[in-house]
Amino acid sequence: MAIQWYPGHMTSARKKAEETMEFIDVVIEVLDARLPAASHNPMIDDMRNFRQRPNLKILNKADLADPATTQAWLNYFNAQPNTKAVALSCKKAGDAKKIPALCRKLAPHRGTHLKPLRMMIMGIPNVGKSTLMNALLNRRVAKVGDEPAVTKSQQRFDLDATMSITDTPGMMWPKIAYESDGYMLAASHAIGRNAVIDEDVAVFLGDVLLNTYPELLNVRYKLDAMKLNVAEMDGIDLLEAIAKRRAYKRHDGEWDMERTAMTLLTDYRSGAIGRVSLETPTSRQLLIDTLTKIPEDNTEAKDQDEED
Repeated sequence: MAIQWYPGHMTSARKKAEETMEFIDVVIEVLDARLPAASHNPMIDDMRNFRQRPNLKILNKADLADPATTQAWLNYFNAQPNTKAVALSCKKAGDAKKIPALCRKLAPHRGTHLKPLRMMIMGIPNVGKSTLMNALLNRRVAKVGDEPAVTKSQQRFDLDATMSITDTPGMMWPKIAYESDGYMLAASHAIGRNAVIDEDVAVFLGDVLLNTYPELLNVRYKLDAMKLNVAEMDGIDLLEAIAKRRAYKRHDGEWDMERTAMTLLTDYRSGAIGRVSLETPTSRQLLIDTLTKIPEDNTEAKDQDEED
């Protein structure tokens, strides 16, 4: 089942962002370091490219992501024109304080009393934009919550006399093109729970982690102690193993898969499983190539039909 989530208030948020972009010098885009491509809203590129605005990409939650994979993503983004990418954790005030200097380098003609540097924070819901805003201002001005779409309107603040920053609501885009993106976003809690089935998302997440980080799952859930072969398991098998390990049973005696699903999702989101990434630049390109390539057999069949 494809996951889609585009609450009504995001349409007005997009229109407001388009209007504000005219008066912005640098766009700060906050991404989830565990899924940098899937957590990128393509509408942000459309808006900033139209206004020819430089982009600082922040791979937030880097403390939860695989360091080697994060470095690969930094190399990928930093090779793009008019773009600078950094990995950090917005919960660390010291990390956030680096951002104004990076923005100055992207807009060296701004940042004076006569021409203040004007920055705007953008990104999808629940990637840490409000946390970043609070860290930059060193006070709580933006509401922070563990649910997506907490911020509903723009807020502008002066960092000092030479720079200002505008916080924007988290914005999704109308249609998620790749089904796996929807599941990665749901697993990372960027999509409202009313739009997903937690068990389905947990099964997807389990499949990904079994394929990429089986040793971390072994350590976290002690699968070896249950004499299970991780190489032969899939996401459903993993949930069943966790349910048995934790003795999650319903009143009717069946395994409580809903509770088990939330356990896996919570462990991933909090970093309890370990530092993991759900996609790499290579896996992303493979996904795009696989889903956009027309199979040769179909092409030949089409040509034959036209000849007939």
